[in-house]
Amino acid sequence: MLRTRLDLDRIHAARRVINPMFLNTPTYRCDALGRRLGCTVSIKLETANPVRSFKARGTELVTSLLTEQGRTAVVCASAGNLGQALTWSGRRRGLDVTVVASRRAPVAKLDRIRALGAELELVDGDFEMARERAVTIAQQRGIRLLEDSLDIETCEGAATIGLELADAESTADTVLIALGGGAMATGVGYVLKTLAPGVEVVCVQPTGAPALTRSFHERRVVTTESADTIADGVAGRYPIPEVLDDLLAVADDAVLVQESSIIAGMRLLLEHTGLVVEPSAALGVAAVLEDRDRFAGRHVVTVICGSNVDLDAYHRWVHRT
Repeated sequence: MLRTRLDLDRIHAARRVINPMFLNTPTYRCDALGRRLGCTVSIKLETANPVRSFKARGTELVTSLLTEQGRTAVVCASAGNLGQALTWSGRRRGLDVTVVASRRAPVAKLDRIRALGAELELVDGDFEMARERAVTIAQQRGIRLLEDSLDIETCEGAATIGLELADAESTADTVLIALGGGAMATGVGYVLKTLAPGVEVVCVQPTGAPALTRSFHERRVVTTESADTIADGVAGRYPIPEVLDDLLAVADDAVLVQESSIIAGMRLLLEHTGLVVEPSAALGVAAVLEDRDRFAGRHVVTVICGSNVDLDAYHRWVHRT
């Protein structure tokens, strides 16, 4: 039995709480992309929803719990996607939502957070500074602080993706998961290792934001002084010890990929699937591009985790020659 913070019964129960529009997302084979990559490729699409990412699977659980507890407000730090999801889930349940983000976050993500109705506070610096400010706000106002990946609801909400992958008619050899804070990687990894233990779980992170991958390989928390990547959604510097413990129990490997491969992955997803994705969502494709021999002839599923991207930046990356 896996020794983690996650629980399979709670994950099954989560499906009764999460709004159905975020569940049973499409999983389909993309032969054109597979031919380009030299393996069978299936896409798990988590972007066709009101917040354009998988994050609402977790925020639906969190806000439902807060409503049951009679809480009226919640705050989080976000690189962009969590803030949108928390605002969407919270506002429909009557919660006041405050989101703290870096001024350097993509404008498209910040605009969406505002449009959904959150109080948005911006800080100079990166996500870690936003997290520190969110802690202060929670203490000053006496409201719930949502910490992505540390709060188990965010992991178990994301884990419902794993239930859907395990139920798929054609089981994959490998599932590639973007690695940031670790909620999706630990959640999906836990379910697959419980229900489909033969599936290899490979986490993917940019070389410019390698903290959790380094921690995985060294089996201890490794922090970095900075993060430099276009994949803003996975650009953390301080891994959470509890999350690392879970990751060590459920992941087979964690790999780093170059920025050029991330951009190439975004371009291939546009050309061969018609999907406009944010950089974090292209990490799985980037991993195959950088290690074709490892995945040759295998059936790979890559989770397309978000599509909140500034179009000007997207065009600069994808259409440059």
